[in-house]
Amino acid sequence: MSLNHIRPWRNIYRRKSRQIMVGNVPVGGDAPISVQTMTNTLTTDIKGTIAQVQAAADSGADIVRVSVPDEASSKALKEIVREVSVPIVADIHFHYKRGIEAAEAGAACLRINPGNIGDEKRVKEVIKAARDHNCSIRIGVNAGSLEKHLLDKYGEPCPDAMVESGLDHIKILQDNDFHEFKISCKASDVFMAAAAYQQLADATDAPIHLGITEAGGLISGTVKSAIGMGNLLWMGIGDTIRVSLSADPVEEVKMGFEILKSLGLRHRGVNIISCPSCARQGFDVIKTVEALEKRLEHIKTPMSLSIIGCVVNGPGEALMTDVGFTGGGAGSGMVYLAGKQSHKQSNADMLDHIVEQVEKKAAELEAQSDLAAQ
Repeated sequence: MSLNHIRPWRNIYRRKSRQIMVGNVPVGGDAPISVQTMTNTLTTDIKGTIAQVQAAADSGADIVRVSVPDEASSKALKEIVREVSVPIVADIHFHYKRGIEAAEAGAACLRINPGNIGDEKRVKEVIKAARDHNCSIRIGVNAGSLEKHLLDKYGEPCPDAMVESGLDHIKILQDNDFHEFKISCKASDVFMAAAAYQQLADATDAPIHLGITEAGGLISGTVKSAIGMGNLLWMGIGDTIRVSLSADPVEEVKMGFEILKSLGLRHRGVNIISCPSCARQGFDVIKTVEALEKRLEHIKTPMSLSIIGCVVNGPGEALMTDVGFTGGGAGSGMVYLAGKQSHKQSNADMLDHIVEQVEKKAAELEAQSDLAAQ
């Protein structure tokens, strides 16, 4: 339940943007901010790529990008698209034929820079293929691959150069009466990316894909992405996101949802509120939370769970969660349901008991949601 009506300081006013479709996923406008990732398998490894796409989808990914560097990958893409449950974005660089082949193979979107794929005739062919096959386009500006004339003009990668590049590519599509596009303006430098995205948001009403590119490993990359994208999302900028990590694509999806959940922009699965633990803890908080995160991954219903080691903050946190457990003494703690004290539970059996209570509550919430939808 949203508390924004009584807590206005929680409100995020999203930038108004046009809405496009990426397959069956709306992007922009009033659509939920979608979470993306990208496969790291060889696309020609059809079985491995399908498995990775489906694992990402099972983790909540709304859209998955697949690289299409050659003709063999284009052929593989057709079978991949047919076997997966989420829209596929084809990652295209330079060769215009790959873009045409990907659209024909069923890609929902092409990640391509129109100005980088050859003369006007080739650009028109790609746009025609996208239009004929209901395929949208993502313009993907990257600080590390700016056009030479812009680097000569500005001397180095910078927000102004990135935005000018993006607007140049937009003009090419608009001049060809193609408007089903979104745009990204990525950099590995958080300050550069944030500045570029802010300028871009003022310069176009196109849906914006957020990302801090080449962010790093699981921990460092998540921190950089959370700072960069989190601030932009807080400002209302961003319609779809990818957390770029040197890690399993599933981790990118998880981190994407965690960023959105922290801002109240998406709600999926169990939001665990837990203390860092201290000498007052009545049970091993860290090991308990680690185990719960794994055992509750299967739950997709949005709900909250508080796991607090002692009675200093435990009861207060439990008042605001669906299920809670607060450490006490003598080897037991208190279980809270819907914010109220319910019953005591021994530490020895609490893990299974908490999982049981969360699953029960999730089923109740799901049933209520289904009833409301009827």
